[in-house]
Amino acid sequence: MIKFDSIFEILMKKIILFLTVMLTCFSMANTAFAQGRLSGDIMTNVNFYNRDTNIGAFENNLYDNYLSGGEAWLSVRYADTKGFSATVRFDGFQNTNLLNPTSAYTAAGIGAFNLTKEFKDLTISAGHIYDQIGTGILFRAYEDRGLLIDNALFGLKLKYQINDNLKVKGFTGQIKRRGEFTRYEPIVKAINIEGDFAVGEKGYNTLGVGALNRTMDQASIAGVVNSVNGLDSANRFVPKYNTNGVTLYNTLNYGAFTWYVEGAAKTSEAIAFNAEDIYNAAGTSVFSSLGFAVNKLGINASVKRTENFVMRTSPNETALNGLYNWQPIIANIRTQRVIARYSPQSQDVSEQAGNINVFYNPSDKIGINVSYTHINTLQDNIFPEPTKLFREVWGEVEYSGWKNFILHLGAQYMEYNQDLYQIKAGAPMVYAFTPFTELIYKIDKKHSLRFEGQYMATKQDYGSWLFGLLEFNIAPTWSIALTDMYNLKPSGINGDGRDPTHYPNVFVAYTKGPHRFTGQYVKQVEGINCTGGVCRFEPAFSGFKFGMTSSF
Repeated sequence: MIKFDSIFEILMKKIILFLTVMLTCFSMANTAFAQGRLSGDIMTNVNFYNRDTNIGAFENNLYDNYLSGGEAWLSVRYADTKGFSATVRFDGFQNTNLLNPTSAYTAAGIGAFNLTKEFKDLTISAGHIYDQIGTGILFRAYEDRGLLIDNALFGLKLKYQINDNLKVKGFTGQIKRRGEFTRYEPIVKAINIEGDFAVGEKGYNTLGVGALNRTMDQASIAGVVNSVNGLDSANRFVPKYNTNGVTLYNTLNYGAFTWYVEGAAKTSEAIAFNAEDIYNAAGTSVFSSLGFAVNKLGINASVKRTENFVMRTSPNETALNGLYNWQPIIANIRTQRVIARYSPQSQDVSEQAGNINVFYNPSDKIGINVSYTHINTLQDNIFPEPTKLFREVWGEVEYSGWKNFILHLGAQYMEYNQDLYQIKAGAPMVYAFTPFTELIYKIDKKHSLRFEGQYMATKQDYGSWLFGLLEFNIAPTWSIALTDMYNLKPSGINGDGRDPTHYPNVFVAYTKGPHRFTGQYVKQVEGINCTGGVCRFEPAFSGFKFGMTSSF
């Protein structure tokens, strides 16, 4: 059995050694080139696993053998006064459950590095590149540590400022494997041109166009060929090494209106919807949002239609692996604990969606927000008829007319396709009604109390939930919170036959300058964790979590 003490000791030795080397290198660079600035940050998480058969936290190595695990990231950045900058990030994983939630993963190394030099109008970057085109429908390389997404492009990027209103950038390279220190073999190349200009006296416009090519390697194409050969002879096709895509986007700000529209298309390639459905198809994706704000009223509307717009290093990759784009999400991201369990992620194969939000402030003390979201699949070769994915009706009121108090009241009605969103074959649609409240009491300038209450009434999945939170804050140093998520009426595919179950959480955070330390005791039901429309499954958790973030 690996003890946490040994894990922590190994990790700290690696961090100290890495930091010492980096400080020495950057000190030499500082002397050789010019007076510069050194900065950085560190983030660490440690989990202690406590076996709990009642909630399903058992039967894997994390609970049965290892008992602890964690991860750490240390970034060091250097920038001088002559346009040169360098970034290096050390990643350490010690029996972490981020890569695969039900098993341990251990590795350590240089997770990312980048060298950038700015000339008068030209900027050259080499190494791990994080960038995007438009909203990211065609290409987006980004990092999200909570989901262990790190699809940096490892290669070269050139950006040239043609004039004050027009710029062009191009890049080429390979996509980094999430959580690992290797890269996918296929090559990605892209170019992006963007310009902005005034529209009359009240308007401003930003117009952009992007083009991308992905070339698969021999091993990747062989994997696709094997999948195609498993099809009936009538459905077989010849896979292609190259896939090309283009996008055109525009943002118009005019008076009280803001309008964004983006349309993207890609050439035909193999699409792997699941293990049984692989087919050849071209793809399209269209997204638009329109905002209007005047006086006390604001209206935001957005629509999206996506068909076979899968952007991966190859069709052999699934889930979060091999992705190098990001699909805008139409549904609003909700922070309420029980509601967040059913956050709908963006669909890249078949989706048509719309959302409208209306904000109204009749006075300085009252704010009203209502919204409606409607998401279906398309009618295509996967779905003979449009299939309901998600519905939401939302209403919320904030009142701050009482001295030292802020009150939130609201409710949500939701319909959620658990079969497709959570890949639970045969699971029925989840129908839920959830009233919620939040009350904040400002005791004085430094002390405050916050209460949250939520009740989700549903007969599907686990059945109905009751959630309560009480949080005490001492600004800017301490935050203490007690929560309980209670499955009070178990029913549905996961709740039938279960006893009512509590999922308590005790959380403490301490902040001192740039340093923040957190500790919590957690019992968590299994479910989907989503960030910005990208989701992954998380199994039940029982145990302790500790975290630390710091910057220098």
